[in-house]
Amino acid sequence: MTTLRRTLGLLAIPAIAFATALPAVAAPVGADSPTIRPDTAAAGWLARRLVDGDHFESVFDGTAYPDQGLTIDAVLAFAASRSADTAAARATAWLAQPAILTGYLGDGTTEAYAGATAKLLLAAEVRGADPTAFGGVDLPARLRSLQAPSGRFSDRSQWGDYSNAFGQSLALIALHRTPGGAPAAAVDFLAGSQCADGGFPVSFGQAACTSDTDATALAVQALAATGRAAKAAAGLGWLTAHQNADGGFSAAGSTTSNANSTGLATQALLSNARFGAGLKGWSRLVKFQQRCDADPAVRGAVAYDASGFNPGNAARATGQAVLGLAGTPLATLSAAGARQDAPTLACPAPATP
Repeated sequence: MTTLRRTLGLLAIPAIAFATALPAVAAPVGADSPTIRPDTAAAGWLARRLVDGDHFESVFDGTAYPDQGLTIDAVLAFAASRSADTAAARATAWLAQPAILTGYLGDGTTEAYAGATAKLLLAAEVRGADPTAFGGVDLPARLRSLQAPSGRFSDRSQWGDYSNAFGQSLALIALHRTPGGAPAAAVDFLAGSQCADGGFPVSFGQAACTSDTDATALAVQALAATGRAAKAAAGLGWLTAHQNADGGFSAAGSTTSNANSTGLATQALLSNARFGAGLKGWSRLVKFQQRCDADPAVRGAVAYDASGFNPGNAARATGQAVLGLAGTPLATLSAAGARQDAPTLACPAPATP
């Protein structure tokens, strides 16, 4: 697969926007240095928001709970931006704690969750950890044990099966990176879920096949990585046809562009050489980013939508936006060589009265 790194180079898009090319790895250990790159500025802001320097939390009914999924989003964003490696290492160590890991994946017997297992496996691979012994769990083996005869990766749980296209796509991408590769039946299952219009649904087995931006973006990456070029191309065509006039992409049931959907769709487009639509998506993400005219505490963050910065959803929006700003596919994403610091957005010094 042609990738953004191969054809334009990792820094090409920021260079187009800012007429500057910065080295992929720079800055002294332990220092936060300024950057004008949107992806590294966003990742730097995200790193500084980590609770205790190693994880994210979500609040429900006034109580904060550890959010392993959002923490993994950040780990992937750090690798995509090739920055904040110190924060990424701390977050990875936090994820490997047995209590944290079991709370996310299930105990592996009565409870085992396919999507969570696939996402954590991908994070371990991106970080260069041993996925067969991550926190004492053989992640590839557990994920393969959740594959049904149909090829679908399904939850094993007393609460029911909530597996969907997100988990199936992440499972294919993650297992593609293992020595055994992605199972053909699992690839067939995802490919067979494609809607007639070329997009992919979130949920399987529905009476009506309704294509979704986020599900299609991930499915495109999974199918491109596993050799289903025609299916991936149809998905890319659906994404291009459903791009908003402002360059962004909308969530299901909405016509308003948001950073999460735009980030995933832009990553799929750029990593598959759809540069026209991909650059429009990238430009939309940059417009969502909080720049030098914003409060210094939020500079670099990416707002969920054009309504403005909201601290309640900014971490998730920023993490997924970085994937589009960097344009590196999940199938080849790696933290190797990432700079250790968490860069800050370079802004001119305030004028002296």
